[in-house]
Amino acid sequence: MVTWGGWLLASSDGFATRTLGLWLIGAGLNYAPLSLYALALIRPGALDAELAGVDTGGELRRYAVLQLWVFVPLALVVFAVRDALARRGARTTTP
Repeated sequence: MVTWGGWLLASSDGFATRTLGLWLIGAGLNYAPLSLYALALIRPGALDAELAGVDTGGELRRYAVLQLWVFVPLALVVFAVRDALARRGARTTTP
């Protein structure tokens, strides 16, 4: 998506095509944090630890709606950065 968006952005003159190119780049970049999370969960035991004590049925219903954020350019990138900063802040303030 990012490559196609970059190509559209670089090779077009029209506003609509450039806007589509920018959207494709932003939406494509949303898959970077998703890929990083997937790579973190493939370690042995990581997924089991992540799902320990979680109501999977409720979470599946919740994420059925939340997955629509993939279509908002850079939304998942912003959420991932926000979560990383919050985890970093929590780690530095605990005794």
